[in-house]
Amino acid sequence: MVALNPRLYVTYNNHNTWKLHVSNVQANDSGTYMCQVNTDPMKSQMGHLSVVIPPDIVDSVTEGSSAQEGGSIRLTCTATGVPPPTVLWRREGNRPIVFRHDGGRERKVVDSYGGESLELSHVQRTDMGAYYCIASNGIPPTVSRRYHVEVHFIPQVKVTNQLVGAPLGSDVELQCYIEASPKAMNSWYREDGKSLLSDKLLENPKLRVKEAHVNVYSIWMNLTIKSLSPGDYGTYLCASVNALGKMESQVSLHRLELSVNGFGAEEPMVSGAAWQRARNQQPATSQAHQYFLTRHLPPQIYALLLTLLRYVNTF
Repeated sequence: MVALNPRLYVTYNNHNTWKLHVSNVQANDSGTYMCQVNTDPMKSQMGHLSVVIPPDIVDSVTEGSSAQEGGSIRLTCTATGVPPPTVLWRREGNRPIVFRHDGGRERKVVDSYGGESLELSHVQRTDMGAYYCIASNGIPPTVSRRYHVEVHFIPQVKVTNQLVGAPLGSDVELQCYIEASPKAMNSWYREDGKSLLSDKLLENPKLRVKEAHVNVYSIWMNLTIKSLSPGDYGTYLCASVNALGKMESQVSLHRLELSVNGFGAEEPMVSGAAWQRARNQQPATSQAHQYFLTRHLPPQIYALLLTLLRYVNTF
């Protein structure tokens, strides 16, 4: 009976209309209500109340997961509401969700995926990042939760050029690209001639290390050496270490000497082992300045190129 519930009451307009009012509506108020007129014969009319509830995501679910590269990750998002919500998964930045075969080959690539559970198998580092569980049932507001996926792997280190030549007094930049997860310690070192690492290079006016993040797991770490002196030439190591292992790659910085040719112009030359290596590899480059071995150009072209090089270096 309505009289037994203080949140329900009836109003009458002194004519022929009775209204049932429900205050502070609760989920258990849903159901069928009967209006009964005690006449002879008795008359009644039925009415149904459906209480809708906006979606909510259960607080106890895990908000992240991690696995080594090649492993599996399962994300679960439980949502409640009336009517029952629809759960949709999306990646941050509209990046695609990738499903893979046992061998790691892509099986299906989608922009979104429906279901309370999202299972990623044979994960790769490109699967790393934020995933959103979005729950909606037509009753505002739509709710979402952010899950962070981490894919762990041994660091990978690549240098742009393994052999770099530059003359005395010039500036040179050694470039190193690193991919690592979990977070790694990255450093430049000098090699001491016995294939052992000496003290870590410290920041000073002559040396500058600059890091530029590409994404959540990769960065550029470039070393700039200013005003090259004889002691600056040698082997430099770009190293990265995390909980899974260590990786390094080396750059050989050698002196590029300038000699005066018969036309009075300076021309680049290297000697000995450095020249033998240079003949067998791509010419080394650096971002700060670029020097090319041009032994086979005519002397007139030498003079023109070196005049242009000196002009550029004044800026």
